[in-house]
Amino acid sequence: MRDDAGKGAVPKLAGADILRDVPGLETFCQPKVHDFGQLPGPHMTPVRMLELAKLIDKTFKDGFDGAVVTHGTDTLEESAFLVDILNAHVQPVVFVGAMRTSSMLSWDGPVNLYQACQVAAHPQSRGKGAMVVMNSTINAAWEVTKTYTEAIDTYQSPETGPMGIVDGGEVIFYRAPVSLRRLKSDKLVNDVALLIAAAGMDGSLIDFLVERGEKAIVIEALGRGNLPPPLAASAAKAVKAGVLVALTTRCWGGRVSGTYGYDGGGARLKEAGVLFFPGLPGHKVRLLLMAALGADMNKEEIESWLAKRES
Repeated sequence: MRDDAGKGAVPKLAGADILRDVPGLETFCQPKVHDFGQLPGPHMTPVRMLELAKLIDKTFKDGFDGAVVTHGTDTLEESAFLVDILNAHVQPVVFVGAMRTSSMLSWDGPVNLYQACQVAAHPQSRGKGAMVVMNSTINAAWEVTKTYTEAIDTYQSPETGPMGIVDGGEVIFYRAPVSLRRLKSDKLVNDVALLIAAAGMDGSLIDFLVERGEKAIVIEALGRGNLPPPLAASAAKAVKAGVLVALTTRCWGGRVSGTYGYDGGGARLKEAGVLFFPGLPGHKVRLLLMAALGADMNKEEIESWLAKRES
């Protein structure tokens, strides 16, 4: 990423340009560059993420031992997550980005890419799915999130901690990912909405989304999985109308659960048929439902899939 004078940072570097700043890769791997696109993170879409997943699938079928994806950090965790749940191979996929542009002091791109390639080439990376490697840490795509707008240690796994580290050139894994669930889907259903609950919200947004024809609605709820009563009432009406309503929490960590039985509480929402997604933020739940509905899975099949650690 180089600064375009007067306009701020824009993506300009092709894959080969980036590799020129990363000497020594040939000592442990033989990289082949494929320029998927010079896209800023916000320009990635679920459709492009699916195209990327299909490209990686073809790459592994062609005999490659691993894949490293350089990606804008704004949507990196979403692309990594979708690729993770669609990747049917044991070969690792490592996503990597940089928090400083190449025109800044201490650009972190080259060292991050070098370490990402180290992880992708390491035999213990096989079977661990998609990972994010930045700032010498290895995080699973299912678990990781961007926690800070500009810090170089922004990618963290709040609930679990990292899977491993890269230390002094050595790749060290502490554990396996908490989820190895996989979906077989070659298309996405785009009619999946996401909204965040807030104090005093009514149900007008949900009512509008139902009228518009959304197939699913993801709600980042308050706390343990609760909603203001008017919002909860509209969520229940949406379920009755045949819309899949999914619930997670807007909190940084923790799981949603049917703990509270008051009007709008999680227990009432579960009773109304709302599907709970513990341990995943709303933007990942949205992508998961896009893929699951694309695979023609119904609510019961999705719930059963969630109950497993791997599939």
